[in-house]
Amino acid sequence: MAKEKDIKNTAVAPEVIAASITSRNIEDEMKTSYIDYAMSVIVGRALPDVRDGLKPIHRRILYVMKDMGLKHNTAYKKSARVVGNVMGQYHPHGDSAIYESMVRMAQEWSLRYPLVDGQGNFGSIDGDSAAAMRYTEARMDSIADEMLADLDKNTVDWMPNYDGSLKEPVVLPTKLPSLLINGSQGIAVGMATNVPTHNLGEVCDALIALIDDPELPISEIAKYIKGPDFPTGATILGKGGIKSYMETGRGSIKMRAVAEIEEFKNGREAIIVNEIPYQVNKAALITNIAELVKDKKIDGISDLRDESDRDGIRIVIEIKRDGNAQVVLNQLYKHTQLQSSFGVIMLALVNNRPKVMSIKEVLYHHVEHRKDVVVRRTKFELQKAENRAHILEGLKIAVENIDAVVKIIRGAKDKEDARDQLMTKFKLSKLQSEAILEMKLHQLTGLERQEIEDEYLELIKLIEKLRSILADPKKVLAVIKDEIVEIKRKYGDKRRTQIQAAEADFNIEDLIKEEEVAVTMSHAGYIKRIPLDTYRAQGRGGRGITAMGTKDEDFVESLFITSSHAYMLFFTSRGRLYWMRAYEIPEGVRTSKGKAIVNLLQLSAEEKITAAIAFRSIEEKEVKGEYLLMCTRNGTIKKIALTEFSNPRKGGIIAIKLEDGDILTEVKAIAKNPEVLIATKKGQAVHFKESEVRAIGRAGMGVKGVELEKDDEVIGMEVLSEKDVILTVSEKGYGKRTEVGKYRLTHRGGKGVINMDTTDKVGVVIGIKKANDGELMIMTQNGITIRLKVNSISVIGRNTQGVRLVRLDEGDKVAAIASVVKEETEGEAQEAVEKE
Repeated sequence: MAKEKDIKNTAVAPEVIAASITSRNIEDEMKTSYIDYAMSVIVGRALPDVRDGLKPIHRRILYVMKDMGLKHNTAYKKSARVVGNVMGQYHPHGDSAIYESMVRMAQEWSLRYPLVDGQGNFGSIDGDSAAAMRYTEARMDSIADEMLADLDKNTVDWMPNYDGSLKEPVVLPTKLPSLLINGSQGIAVGMATNVPTHNLGEVCDALIALIDDPELPISEIAKYIKGPDFPTGATILGKGGIKSYMETGRGSIKMRAVAEIEEFKNGREAIIVNEIPYQVNKAALITNIAELVKDKKIDGISDLRDESDRDGIRIVIEIKRDGNAQVVLNQLYKHTQLQSSFGVIMLALVNNRPKVMSIKEVLYHHVEHRKDVVVRRTKFELQKAENRAHILEGLKIAVENIDAVVKIIRGAKDKEDARDQLMTKFKLSKLQSEAILEMKLHQLTGLERQEIEDEYLELIKLIEKLRSILADPKKVLAVIKDEIVEIKRKYGDKRRTQIQAAEADFNIEDLIKEEEVAVTMSHAGYIKRIPLDTYRAQGRGGRGITAMGTKDEDFVESLFITSSHAYMLFFTSRGRLYWMRAYEIPEGVRTSKGKAIVNLLQLSAEEKITAAIAFRSIEEKEVKGEYLLMCTRNGTIKKIALTEFSNPRKGGIIAIKLEDGDILTEVKAIAKNPEVLIATKKGQAVHFKESEVRAIGRAGMGVKGVELEKDDEVIGMEVLSEKDVILTVSEKGYGKRTEVGKYRLTHRGGKGVINMDTTDKVGVVIGIKKANDGELMIMTQNGITIRLKVNSISVIGRNTQGVRLVRLDEGDKVAAIASVVKEETEGEAQEAVEKE
């Protein structure tokens, strides 16, 4: 009861409480409180000051290290001592955040010019954390001295620490353009900063140029500052992003790793990565590459290892024997952080207000800060010199009147009396009199008297110099320029990051030699690419050389001749189209079987590649007016505009709709109003005008091209003119050439005329090719190939058996034929053929 009575007696009256409550709209309260919080984060934690380029935490770390005497030439001290002093005296936040900030200041892959010299484990570029602060030691790096130089000369303002017991600098009087050379990253409230690192020498040159010409345009500044210079090196692609952030303060920099291709003694290749983009975790990068290989998103890599050491980065990516190192490297650039972007936001505090600035504005604010520092330092040194000169003037008087001075001192009753008498006798100031009283006897010697005189004369000269600097703004700028030159001399180094002039992505074909290639496919679905000059021309009836090693149950089924730079359009038996670049097909040797096509294209289980065609470009604007002519095994023919395929997909698209049991056998690019010849297995051929076939869309089925007899099927189709010559080859190695004029021009859909006399001796027809000149390539089921001059094959009649083209082993048959034809564009691709 007593307790309740006491509570009642001490309770505040309701009317008093009501009087102390202020009504306020909750929206206004939330707005005010949030703005206060946001500004606290912006000014006090997340954003750097444009003058010294530092956030409060970094500034406090350096100041505490200076206060502890941890210069670059002193002993290291435990990091825990530094963190403890920073947290206890100036930065009332978590010790882990303070330590992480200090660790980053010591990492040479994080800062272009590290400010802290760490001893022990300070992490790695692999993302490893630093050792605990009780294990590591630190001191300032030599370049950090330039950040704190002249701090004790009243060069900057000071403010009380969080509890008002100490003072800390508002900003450091740095000689370094720290915001640019070391950059800054931070996320505030509603804004973020991301300033890249730059080369100190280039920034110093730009500062000097700007001092000489304050109206210097940014285009001229860009001649000095080439762009970012990252600690990890790498390469910058293009200058557009650099130009953008220099002018507006915002831009995107595309970075690419530095890699080279090495060839091992065993003939295999490897990609060696020596430099990676800034802020890329090396270990995570390697893990990502391994996962992409495992998921088969990147093919052609046989081994991946990290051989990096204290001398630098070395990532080794070994390429499979049938892989293409350039293609793999391009895939790595596309799918991994070997190529990444750096989004520049040049945001910093200007007079405690966040502002996005151009490169010129950042340089300007540094110069203005240095002007203020130099003026304040000069005033401080002038005041100090004048005070010392004043003292020396008094000492000179004392030395000149030493007897009188000694007499006054001996007769005085105490120090104050002596001081007053000296001030009265010689008209001295209080400071001068006290200095005389503190003189030592050795200063009365002649030598000491001369030193006082010399010191006084030097001070008079210094005072005159300092006064002249303060009186002339140009001399202030001259002092700043001299300091910048000295900074560059002491700490300037070579640029690490190179800049490529071309902004667009590298075209992979620029990295790959253009040449004529033979693309072979076996019945089991293996494909490879071989330089055409691998084969040697032989006379008719020769034995040939092995072109593809096959299993007993496999045989070569298709052979295509094209350029390594062409787009390969693959048409399947199901009437679908897939595409890839010819250089993406793994290169093999004559005796290798190649790579399974299912690993290169996303084919369904029942699909086989039955036709292919190459184009220099498949872009719609470049292929407008061009058509493809398709023919199926059952004799259906279809014409379709190439623009229908201008946007193919890796998963394939429909090229022709087929009847059940039918397959697509031939696809040809057609010129204006050509003639078409379709040949069958049993030796028939139909010859008609291409204009009889109307162009339709991708999903259409087409029209009848030839009337087939029972058990007959289409084995080939050629698009030609009246002057062309047709080559027909049988399965037992016989062949002939016949002028197109020998084939009567009829209409599509007919049975046609006899093309070849298919006796038991020659066998059924295996294929037809247009063969006016050039060379012919024949391949057998057993993997034997022969290359013939077309002119060596006789031009004879239509209804004949032909002549022997290749001698076959017992049980062997011709599997495929192809004409070696020169293309009309980019003659370098034909060098191999033209030399023969």
